[in-house]
Amino acid sequence: MSGSHDADLVAALAARLDEAALAGRTARRPTDTADLDPATAYLVQRAVIERRIARGEAPLGVKMGFTSRAKMIQMGVDDVIWGLLTDAMLIEEGGVLDTAGLIQPRIEPEIAFLIGRPLAGAVTPAEAVRAIAGVAVAYEVLDSRYADFAFTLPDVIADNASAAGFGVGPWRDPGAVDPANLGLLVEIDGRPVATGSSAAILGNPLRSLIAAARLAAGARLELRPGWIVLAGAATAALPLPRGVHVRVSAAGLGRAEVSTR
Repeated sequence: MSGSHDADLVAALAARLDEAALAGRTARRPTDTADLDPATAYLVQRAVIERRIARGEAPLGVKMGFTSRAKMIQMGVDDVIWGLLTDAMLIEEGGVLDTAGLIQPRIEPEIAFLIGRPLAGAVTPAEAVRAIAGVAVAYEVLDSRYADFAFTLPDVIADNASAAGFGVGPWRDPGAVDPANLGLLVEIDGRPVATGSSAAILGNPLRSLIAAARLAAGARLELRPGWIVLAGAATAALPLPRGVHVRVSAAGLGRAEVSTR
């Protein structure tokens, strides 16, 4: 594939996915019409984000995906993936999410890290810990641009790892909370609907942060101070209906809440 043809393909696929997200409708999977490998899929993902930045959004961090062994096995992969976050995806704490523009929203409980110093490349656990300015309970709203959440690995990478929105609870001192094995609870309208442990995130969410630093270097990026890293889900993603109140709690971290309309 020539460089110019490759660039044209990346731009066309990015436009397809971005326009589908703006319109709140599904799109054809890139692999239905093109021979797409993960490396090119990441170029599509970056091009989608560049379109959002051109509309005035600002980069705000990354989200990690496939951080459970079961999900890796399901997708036939042996490494995590990531998507990029912008400030427009951040839902204020206790705020309201309008689901009208979403296609098939789901929500999952997460652990989030606030970056306090630049981080990229091969880093040790100690270096990763020193880069953390805060840790918090969080949630991510997923919304695949593909019908029925059905996709291959390159498809989901191109679709920014299904990122749609996220919210973060109060930031805690990272020295006061060990994120390795925290119990998490998801409640919808006061009813418990899922429980999990942060240990489901690669055995320890810190490993997800280390992986994020590695992927950042490969993408010629760095995790910047003020950025947020969503380390991964502690449970399976849950359907997110409109007209409900969701509370995600984590032992020692408090809670993050959102209502939908």
